[in-house]
Amino acid sequence: MNTQNSNFQAPELYEENFRNSVGTMDETGRRKWVYPRKPKGKFTNYRDYVTYLLLVIFFTLPFVKINHNPFLLFNVIDRKFFIFGQPFYLQDFFILALGAVTSVIFVMLFTVVFGRIFCGWLCPQTIFMEGVFRKIEYWIEGDRNKQMKLDRQEWNSEKIRKRITKWSVYAVLSAVITNFMFMYIVGYEEVFRIITEGPAENPLKFLAMICFTAAFYFVFSWLREQVCTLVCPYGRLQGVLIDKQTINVYYDFKRGENRSKWKKDEDRKAVGKGDCIDCNQCVVVCPTGIDIRNGQQLECVNCTACIDACDEIMVKVGLPKGLIRYATEAEIENQEKFKFTGRMKATTVILTLLIGFLGFLMYDRGSMEAKFIKPAGSTFFIKNGKITNTFIYTLLNKSNEKKTLTIKVLNPKNAEINFFGNEKITLKGDQILKGNINISFPEKEIRFSKQNMTIGVFDEKGNLVDSFETVFEGPFQLVL
Repeated sequence: MNTQNSNFQAPELYEENFRNSVGTMDETGRRKWVYPRKPKGKFTNYRDYVTYLLLVIFFTLPFVKINHNPFLLFNVIDRKFFIFGQPFYLQDFFILALGAVTSVIFVMLFTVVFGRIFCGWLCPQTIFMEGVFRKIEYWIEGDRNKQMKLDRQEWNSEKIRKRITKWSVYAVLSAVITNFMFMYIVGYEEVFRIITEGPAENPLKFLAMICFTAAFYFVFSWLREQVCTLVCPYGRLQGVLIDKQTINVYYDFKRGENRSKWKKDEDRKAVGKGDCIDCNQCVVVCPTGIDIRNGQQLECVNCTACIDACDEIMVKVGLPKGLIRYATEAEIENQEKFKFTGRMKATTVILTLLIGFLGFLMYDRGSMEAKFIKPAGSTFFIKNGKITNTFIYTLLNKSNEKKTLTIKVLNPKNAEINFFGNEKITLKGDQILKGNINISFPEKEIRFSKQNMTIGVFDEKGNLVDSFETVFEGPFQLVL
């Protein structure tokens, strides 16, 4: 009987192992500080490559522009939004809403199949904590044992120097991250302007930056892994999404149990021992302080540090690697090789289609949006045998190019348009223009009190760039 995996333990053994496995909490419920050993290995190298790539993207994108538009901008205050260089306006809010729904569905389907790979490889909290701040901590204070020793020793010159250095670097990095985060909100030009003018000219903006800097500093210097274990809702959501076919970091309890310390030249199988030599290295490298051997836990972020630590030990003692690995629970229980199942293939296809659908929504918006609305309380008037309606038009140029536009009635025919100004309407890039027009028809053309009408907007080349369906009002006629 397996006495280590949470799915197979006797209640009293499970309770004891659970208390021992919660690395961030002692028996009284108080927080224990986690000192993870510096990981190394194949997966750690891969994660470092991904981290460096994402950091380059994060610190580069604010300066990237497409057609003079920022690549990404979420200016909620001024209601300016740019995604992949494409401007989004309040009129496009439904696209953003559908995009948000699509993203939620994507996350749910992705988690059902691939577990919490996002947490360990792509999450900003993990990227900055493990890829930046933790590495600085290793550089200044040393690895796990040196950090623990530094914490225990008195406040002498060495401890003061190292702590002040670390805290100072953390504060500077938090300020840098804050400034770049603001670049995604107001643009890098505005951030540089605020910095150049100083706090006297922009007191509220500087106060906001200080508050966010303090928040980042608090998260990365003190809160740390508790963002993942207590604050982030994704870990809780994972608990209801994963099943036995979900890929996660698992300990092969059938191969590893019964665990026992390593003895040279011992035939472990003959004496009923498993491959786990109980070295505890998978625990000391874990950034959330858990013991992966106690089964899948909400605190596990799939960072793969335990995989590298275990593989390193397995190589040293001459046992096969993969005692801890990416696998499904069904694979561990049935001792089968991992297979990319039909469900996984189908889900991957659906995820690809969702990404394509979201991309289609973003780019299939047209370069122009036109609306023709009758003023509130207005009606028609008849003069010289013609019925006339007044409309307020709103034209939005979604491109960066200057456009010269013409308005025409597409249906019904024989319409006459009178402009309160020039017939040729010029719009600059990202400009919104409003105006009034009168549309007239001969009395004999209007056969209903409310006639459907389509108005088109054409560019200087005569191409239809947008159309709008509205209603033309006329006198009531009794048709027999």
